Amino acid sequence: MKEPRPAWHPWEQAVRLCVLALLPAVVSTWVHPSRPDWTRPAPRADEVTASQIAAWSGPVLWVDARSRAEFDRSHIPGAVLLNEEQWEDLLDGFLDAWQPGMRVVVYCGGGGCDASRSVARRLRAGSSDLGEIHILHGGIDAWHALSH
Repeated sequence: MKEPRPAWHPWEQAVRLCVLALLPAVVSTWVHPSRPDWTRPAPRADEVTASQIAAWSGPVLWVDARSRAEFDRSHIPGAVLLNEEQWEDLLDGFLDAWQPGMRVVVYCGGGGCDASRSVARRLRAGSSDLGEIHILHGGIDAWHALSH
């Protein structure tokens, strides 16, 4: 007579336990309010993340590359407005706010916005004295996500 087969072989039990342990982790990545944004691409070489900036010491000059209306609705505290449309009118305000040794971080509306890239490119081309000029990866949305 054959011996009855155990209900579960040890390896089957181990696999089932692993699957059961992973299930809550997978579900939490979908429903957790602080879940990582898997859809956002990695930062480019000239971009910095909001968490990197939070770890910096020393002054940062925030430059908002969006329109005046968007700036008036909401902006990072202490930011100066400098956009392509009003470059000549706004450049003096930027230069008044900038001081040697300041890191400059340009931002715009978010993932698909190229305004920050254009403003940063133009600042770099205008003067090498400005030092470090970065672009905020994810725009103002990334800053809001970090500060809330």
